Amino acid sequence: MRWNKPLAFVLLGASVALASAEASQAVSLHKNQAPLVHKNFVHKKKYVMGTVFEIVAYGESPAKASDAVDQAFREIVRLDDVMSDYKADSALSRLNHSSHSRPQAVPPDLYRIIAEALQYSRLSAGKFDVTVGPLVNLWKAAIRGGATPSAGEEEKVRACVGYEKIELLPPDRVQFLSPCVQIDLGAIGKGYALDRAADVLRSRGISLALLDAGGSTIVAMGAPPGQAGWLVHLRDPSNKVDPQVMLSDSSVSTSEQTPPSLLWRESAGHIIDPDKGVPVRTPFAVSAVAHTGSASDALSTTLLLVGPEKGKELVKNVAGVAAIWVSSDGQTQQISNGPQILCSYGAQRPATSVQTCSGGLRW
Repeated sequence: MRWNKPLAFVLLGASVALASAEASQAVSLHKNQAPLVHKNFVHKKKYVMGTVFEIVAYGESPAKASDAVDQAFREIVRLDDVMSDYKADSALSRLNHSSHSRPQAVPPDLYRIIAEALQYSRLSAGKFDVTVGPLVNLWKAAIRGGATPSAGEEEKVRACVGYEKIELLPPDRVQFLSPCVQIDLGAIGKGYALDRAADVLRSRGISLALLDAGGSTIVAMGAPPGQAGWLVHLRDPSNKVDPQVMLSDSSVSTSEQTPPSLLWRESAGHIIDPDKGVPVRTPFAVSAVAHTGSASDALSTTLLLVGPEKGKELVKNVAGVAAIWVSSDGQTQQISNGPQILCSYGAQRPATSVQTCSGGLRW
């Protein structure tokens, strides 16, 4: 449900910055952020879940920090074996292909993430829906520039979609109430994996770290030495607004419909509206700030699907969340129920000259 653009951690001497490997990056740390001089940080990356995960961590010693980061990556790999819908032997694949006639026992992590996903489904009246997998599969050919599904095909597959078709039976069983339901955790799984990786770092004495999942979701623990937080630039398709947020013990995620030019000229976008059964059409990139990676991950997709007007009403009901919609022509809409998102309006303005984004409505 999301298109993740990879980021690379750029370490110049003792300065840490997060920059995109592509011009259309989802997020990046401020280029002019003061140098983060500290001898005990490490930076590592690993390809998993179809993208590049990266971690910068500070510890009592480089050796301890390095070991903690390795353990955090092991946790992400373990969760990939739980949540992947590509691996035939993952716990999720086994659930999706099991007999739907009776409840199935699942690992604790899979049960927890499905339960959390259902919370966002109820919050968004079904716009966020992990049962959208059959629709995504139906549109895969069109996403690659192939034939568009017929109305009849869409109608048939839409009958398989609906979060109400999942029943959770504590403590560890899942019951599908339709024979064709399948779960796709692509819009929340990477955020959940970052949260669990952060837990591993904390258990090993790391309190200052930045964790990134392919550029679409970032989790910040504490703040770098001498800084108030991790200053992160958000996705700006216009290159005019330069939205940014200071993260500390929080997370930000960005969602954007795939532009046809990145695939084929007439291709469909990858984010499917579960209500309409077709790719959503929107001019916006949406960034959502929340307490956890799974929350920001789910909310950014939800807010892209519902649009700014309904999205702002939704955010009002969730504490500690902020969001910004930025269009390709630089129009912004903004809502905050706690965190601040600021804009510097282009490279011609000093990096320190920031203000609440114009056009945004702060609550």
